[in-house]
Amino acid sequence: MPILSETTDDVTVLTIDRTHRRNALDLATLEELHAAVVAAVEGGSRALVLTGAEGHFCAGADLTELEDVSFTERLAEVLQHLAAVPVTTIAAISGSCMGLGMQLAVACDIRVVDSPARFAVPVAKLGLMVDKWTLDRVTRMWGEGAARHMVLTAAVLTDDDAWRLGFAQERGGLDTALGLAHRTVALAPLTQAGSKLGMGATPGPDADYATAFARAWASDDLAEGQRAFGERRSPRFVGR
Repeated sequence: MPILSETTDDVTVLTIDRTHRRNALDLATLEELHAAVVAAVEGGSRALVLTGAEGHFCAGADLTELEDVSFTERLAEVLQHLAAVPVTTIAAISGSCMGLGMQLAVACDIRVVDSPARFAVPVAKLGLMVDKWTLDRVTRMWGEGAARHMVLTAAVLTDDDAWRLGFAQERGGLDTALGLAHRTVALAPLTQAGSKLGMGATPGPDADYATAFARAWASDDLAEGQRAFGERRSPRFVGR
């Protein structure tokens, strides 16, 4: 199985294991990854960590099997679903994070980057284009100058660049990402899910965010957080 899934204490680690292709994804593996994300969230996981086996995050799409634009259309659906899941998602990145690997990384909420790592959006080398959603996410998370550098000149950036430009939120390996994930699951899930809606929303009023906002303010978790603060103890959030 090219996607390995392991859940411990409400944290699911999804590992891409196609090491013969530096974890590049074909369509079958993309579908397996999507199914694993769905299963983890439906199974009650409160955080997901996405990583790659044997030193590489994901070297991109497996171009030996990429036939037409239908792959990119399905990829867009999978990426947008990953970005929208109501739990915190963390990309634990090392080695190659190119093309589709970059798309997976920007679909996650937080990035933990190890050394060495290399980042690129090499579409201009291949005559391809990525969807507008990907360009928007890369620009937001790298900054416009770095995004244009990678997309228009096929520049390859480093883990130091990722840290310097704010693409990486923490430096370290899978253990660092797991530590962050386990800290995350102790926090208020309604707040996290609603905040993700807000940060992904377009400017102006957003009905889904307004609903999530009202739900959080009326929740048992808010009352528990207030009690715990007054009692000087850690809150026990349950997501309602």
